[in-house]
Amino acid sequence: MTASEFAFLALGLVLGVASGAALSIVIRARPPAPREVRVTVHTDAVPRRLPATLSGFAPPSAAVVAAAARGGPADPTTLGAADEATRTPVPSGSESKEPVGIPIRPETDALVEALDAASTVAVLDRALAAVGSTGGSTRAMANGEPPRASRPIGSGESAGAGGGAGGGAGEAAGGTGSTVGGPGGGAPSGPDPCADERRIADERCALADRLKEAAQVAADRAREAQRAYDEHTGRSSRAASVADPRAVRAAKEAAWTDFRRGNAGAQSREAVEAAARDWLQEIDRINRTAQEAEQEALRERAAAGALVNIIERVSLEADAARINAETAAEACIVARESLATCEEAHRALPPDAPVQPEHEPGEVTEEGARLLLVGSPGSEPGGLAFDEDAPHRVFGENEPAILKLLRGDRGTMVRVVAALAGGDPAEQRRWQLALSGLVDAIIARAIEASALEFPRDHPFWGLFSQAQSRDVATALASFGYRFDGLGGFIDGRVPSQRDLSLAVGYAGSDPMRVRTWPSEQEAAELYRGVAVSAGDFLAAAAGGLTLGEMVGLLRGRAEGLTDVWNAWGRVRPLLLEP
Repeated sequence: MTASEFAFLALGLVLGVASGAALSIVIRARPPAPREVRVTVHTDAVPRRLPATLSGFAPPSAAVVAAAARGGPADPTTLGAADEATRTPVPSGSESKEPVGIPIRPETDALVEALDAASTVAVLDRALAAVGSTGGSTRAMANGEPPRASRPIGSGESAGAGGGAGGGAGEAAGGTGSTVGGPGGGAPSGPDPCADERRIADERCALADRLKEAAQVAADRAREAQRAYDEHTGRSSRAASVADPRAVRAAKEAAWTDFRRGNAGAQSREAVEAAARDWLQEIDRINRTAQEAEQEALRERAAAGALVNIIERVSLEADAARINAETAAEACIVARESLATCEEAHRALPPDAPVQPEHEPGEVTEEGARLLLVGSPGSEPGGLAFDEDAPHRVFGENEPAILKLLRGDRGTMVRVVAALAGGDPAEQRRWQLALSGLVDAIIARAIEASALEFPRDHPFWGLFSQAQSRDVATALASFGYRFDGLGGFIDGRVPSQRDLSLAVGYAGSDPMRVRTWPSEQEAAELYRGVAVSAGDFLAAAAGGLTLGEMVGLLRGRAEGLTDVWNAWGRVRPLLLEP
C-alpha cells in the first residue's frame, strides 16, 4: 500500500465519523409529534337562528340585556359554578397517543335568544306596515291572533306602486278610448263598456310593438355577426390564394423568365448585374408576400373561428325574439278582435239595453253581415246574378260600402269618413288617409294574387277562361313580369314570346292552341283593358271582414293600418252597410 492510498483511507474514516455524529445529533434534536384534537360536528349540533342582517335587529331593551347577562355564559358568578362531572377530561400529557372524541352539546344563550326575538318582532312590524297594519297587530300575531289591516289593501297611499301602475294603465286605456271614440267619433258618452277589452288590447299591442323592435335588433345583431364572419372568411380565402405554393411557384417562374430575357439582352456587365439584382429582389418580395399572406390567413381564420360561437348564440337569440314577437302579434290580433266584437255589440244600443252575448273572434253568426261570392252556398236566393266565368255582382242599392270604396266611389268615402270623424277637420283628414291606405292595401294584395278580370274580346286572353287567364298572369308574375294595375308592366319589363309560352304551359294549358302570339308591341299592351277584381278577392279571402281575416289577407301591408285596426269595431259595420 502506498502512502497516497493510506492517506485517502484515513481521510474517508475521519469524514465518516464526523458525518455520523452530526446525523445522530440531528435525530435526537427532532421535536416530538404534536398532539391532535379532532372535532366532529353533526347536523343541527349548533342551534339554527333566524337569517337576518344587522339592519334587521331591533335594539333590545336594557332589561332584556341585563336579564340575559345575568345567568348567561358571560356572568362571572356562573364561570366557577360549572359542574366538573359533566365535563369530558382531555389528557394533555404524552401518556396517551390515541385520539379522544369530545361531544359538543347545544346550549342556549339568553342574549342570542333575546336578539332573535327582537329581530322577529321588527321584521313582522315592517311586513305589516307595508300592507297598512298598525303596530298593535304585531303583538296580536305574537299572541297567536290573525292580523287585521287598518285599511283595505290598494286604497289610498297603501296601494304604493300598484296604485301607480293601475293609474297608468287606466290613463293609457282612457287615452286610447278618447282617440277611438273621441268627439265626433260616433261613440256614446259616459262610461266605456269596452274599457277592459281596450286596455287589454292596448297592453298586448304595446308589448307586441316592443317585442317586434327587440326582434329587429336581435336580427340586425345576427346579420352583423354573420357579415363579420363572411368578411373574415373572405380575407382568409384571398390571403390563402396568395400564399398558395402553386401561385408562389408561378410568380417565381415569371420572375425567372424576366431575368432570362434581361440577361439575354444585356450588353454590358452592369446590365447583367442589374437584371440579376432585379430578379433577386423580386424573389425576395414574392417570399415576403407569401409569408405575410400566410400569417394573415391564419389570423383571419382564427378570427372567423372565434365568431362561430357568437353567431350561434345571436342566431338563437334572434329566433327566440322572432318567436316571441310573432306570439305577441297574434295575441294583439286576438285582443283587437275581442275589442271590435265588444264595440259592435254596444255600437247602436242605448245605455240601459241588455248586453248581447259575445262570440269568439272571427266567428260569423247567422245574423252577421258577410260579403258572399256570387252563387256560393249561403247566398240569398235571387239576390245576386250568377255567371261562372265572369262573377259580377248585382247588389243594386244594397251593395256594401267596402265594394264601392274599392271602385273609387268618392261619395261613399265622404259618408264613411263623416260617420267616423264627425265634424272635426283633423279627424277627417286622418280617417281619409287611413281608409285610403286600407283600400290601396286590398287592391295591391288583389294584384299580387292575380285577382284580375280579363276582356273576352282580347286576341290573347280570349283564348282562355277567366281562371286560366289568372293562372297565366300568376306564372308571368313569377317570371318577374307583374301587372302594375294601370294596364302595363312594373318597371317596363315586357315578356317575350318564349316567356308567354312558358307561362301558358305552367298554367296547365297547351301552348299549341295559341296560333298567333302577340308581337313585342302587342305584348307591351297585354294588360290594357284588364281590371282588378278586388271585390271578388276580398269576398273570397275575407268575406266576414273580421280583424283576423283582414290581417291575414293583407299580411305585411297591415302593419301601417294601426288606426284602422284599433277602431275596427266601428269601421267594420260602416264598411258592411249599403
